[in-house]
Amino acid sequence: MRFGYPKVCFYSEDSVLIRFSEKMDPQINRWVHRLSWMIEKRGIHGYRECVPGYASLLVFFEPSDIDHQSFKQQISDLLGNDHFIDPVELDEALADPISIPVMYGGMEGPDLEAVAKFHHLRPEEVVRIHTQTLYTVYMIGFSPGFAYMGPLPRSIATPRLTHPRKAVQPGSVGIADRQTGIYPVKSPGGWQILGRTQWVLFDPDRSPPSLLQPGQKVRFYAV
Repeated sequence: MRFGYPKVCFYSEDSVLIRFSEKMDPQINRWVHRLSWMIEKRGIHGYRECVPGYASLLVFFEPSDIDHQSFKQQISDLLGNDHFIDPVELDEALADPISIPVMYGGMEGPDLEAVAKFHHLRPEEVVRIHTQTLYTVYMIGFSPGFAYMGPLPRSIATPRLTHPRKAVQPGSVGIADRQTGIYPVKSPGGWQILGRTQWVLFDPDRSPPSLLQPGQKVRFYAV
């Protein structure tokens, strides 16, 4: 890293924030997941939970077990460890992508035609591009189990809807700019919907509840 990053900052009385950059970049996001993996793997004293973001990692600790400065120092020590540069075990753990079946177009993908027209492509070309790309889960957010994934190829990158829908069905697979994602529950949303999967993305009775995890690799295939 360079230009003063990463930065280990005070965030709250029971957390620290590690900032890797001010921009969203797949390689920067990879650093985020590497540190998250190392923290969980090492089981550092007082650690409770990691919450990855695009270019930052929020780490919670138990203040009754360790003071803020000591916990922050543990994180800084990890960042200075040579093994942080290339954790092979993490790459191996995330080597096999999860493949998700999607019904594209029609009622399941109401925006497929519009996305194709926007890019002067045929709908089947949009589907081909979307399914031939290997995506990384950048982070989980917006709603429980909603995975922000990318990078989406520039050839089908499309702005969000001008007027968001009041209700998007669970399992809807959408794109927005250079990201793709799946709505885990029925909710409002402004992403362009290309299709829908029958897979359950979030189940509070499952362990872990979210089907997709930060750093995971994902492919889609048409059914």
